[in-house]
Amino acid sequence: MIDFKEEIAKKISAITNIGFDEIKQYIEIPPNVEMGDYTFPCFKLAKELKKSPQVIAEEIKPQISGELIEKVEVVGGYLNIFIKKSAFVVDVMNEAIAHGKNYGRTLEKNDKTIVIDYSSPNIAKPFHIGHLRSTVIGNALYKIYKFLGYNVIGVNHLGDWGMGVCRTIAGYNMWKDEYDFSENPINAILQIYVRYNNIEKEDPDFKIHATNVLKKLEDNDEETTKIWKWIIDVSLQNYQKVYKLMNCEFDSYNGEAFYNDKMDRVVNELKAKNLLVESEGAMVVMMDEDIPPCMILTSQGTTIYATRDLAALLYRIDNYNFDKCLYVVASEQSLHFKQVFETLSKMGYEEYAKRCEHIPFGLVLDEDGHKMGSRKGNATTLEEIFDESISKSLKIIEEKNPDLEDKEEVAKKVGVGAVIFNDLANSRIKDEIFDWNQILSFNGETGPYLQYTYVRTRSILRKAGNVPTEADFSLLNDAESYEVVRLIGSFKETVEAAASKNEPSIISRYLLDLAKSFSRFYNEHQVITDNKSVQDARVLLTKVTGDVIKEGLGLLGIQCPEKM
Repeated sequence: MIDFKEEIAKKISAITNIGFDEIKQYIEIPPNVEMGDYTFPCFKLAKELKKSPQVIAEEIKPQISGELIEKVEVVGGYLNIFIKKSAFVVDVMNEAIAHGKNYGRTLEKNDKTIVIDYSSPNIAKPFHIGHLRSTVIGNALYKIYKFLGYNVIGVNHLGDWGMGVCRTIAGYNMWKDEYDFSENPINAILQIYVRYNNIEKEDPDFKIHATNVLKKLEDNDEETTKIWKWIIDVSLQNYQKVYKLMNCEFDSYNGEAFYNDKMDRVVNELKAKNLLVESEGAMVVMMDEDIPPCMILTSQGTTIYATRDLAALLYRIDNYNFDKCLYVVASEQSLHFKQVFETLSKMGYEEYAKRCEHIPFGLVLDEDGHKMGSRKGNATTLEEIFDESISKSLKIIEEKNPDLEDKEEVAKKVGVGAVIFNDLANSRIKDEIFDWNQILSFNGETGPYLQYTYVRTRSILRKAGNVPTEADFSLLNDAESYEVVRLIGSFKETVEAAASKNEPSIISRYLLDLAKSFSRFYNEHQVITDNKSVQDARVLLTKVTGDVIKEGLGLLGIQCPEKM
């Protein structure tokens, strides 16, 4: 496939004597086709060339024409470049047909390793909606980086240690005979956790029971350890059901407890480098600028989250030698990660600290705009959310297409996909509020709409009969066809942009644009027609559109039914 962006960059680089790589990174795809297929902002060169953007654009314009360029327009310091549509359409379609399901994918493995820390629920509680965003965003990034050929390590850093689980164990020891663990053990465990917290609020001295449990765990008490492992197993069984629904995978479940014997190294290295300072009885690392000190040891001499995260980082450096380590965690933790990364840098791991990045996101809020939590026992579980979404999807299917085969399986894909897409439809940094009417709509900017568009492409292919393997793509010479092909041609670039910004919503918005564009094409042009040559070209355009939608949704963790 011709890399038109690369060809344009070569021409501009030769004219301006500015490096090819620098030029290429400035070339953009404009928001609509009327502004060209590519645009080059000349103000990026104004300082180096010591000329106004308008003058630079006018000087470059007559020198970049050629067999691939149809015309060039200068608009306010921008070069709007229109490539020859026929050449572009033929090139993109031949490339897409040749690569099939691998279109846009990087088949060669590169030598870069990306560690992604995501989901990370706290054990002893059902998988509640508060962990939806980390799981969905992290899972999408995991699939996106793999698609681009990276070696990806997905880490589920379970919250399997600390006072939270110790409260549950303490409550279990006191009240286990009052609960039924046979039907829904994770729910019974949650009830104990909530009960303990409520009593502790009224009587702070009640905390001593949980503190004693923590001491027993640290001393490897056999019975306490057995209960702890049972709670982990019950929790994971609950999580795995949700992960399976979400098409979500991990390479490591090393949680907080895994690093219990690895934190001495952190403390010892900090001491050896004279970085630990006493502050009100605690041991801290002083930060630069306006960042508060990073606490490593409490006044009681115990470790905290920062100590564990540093131990995890040292482990990941030793075992993965990562090129990037991404933490998909709510924006509330931004200060924590600034402190951890800066401490890592001060410890002498500057290069690795630069490779660490916090990927923040907004909260999931209830209808009143309140954050959902589990301590009060008022959080909606993800299992409940998905069950409700699947049930609502099945009801819609039974109303619209009661004779559909495998209705339950289709409803599952639509219901789960609707929830996932609702999360990924907009920038991750925005808060998300649940709205069932919006989530499950088959119109507008939703997951079901995209799945329906894919199903429509498959229906057209079935009506066409045998799908050709080649066609005269120069016959796709109308504006609607070109717009679809133009979007298909930018698929890989879109995935790369999503990875570079760690922003899955870039793919979501792209897929919506592609689906809308295909709908315009479908409404304006008959795919099944008397002209066999035109039909073959349009059928293959339909096929490739469906393939890209399915692949793009797959990168978001969403499956497509073949019929709806």
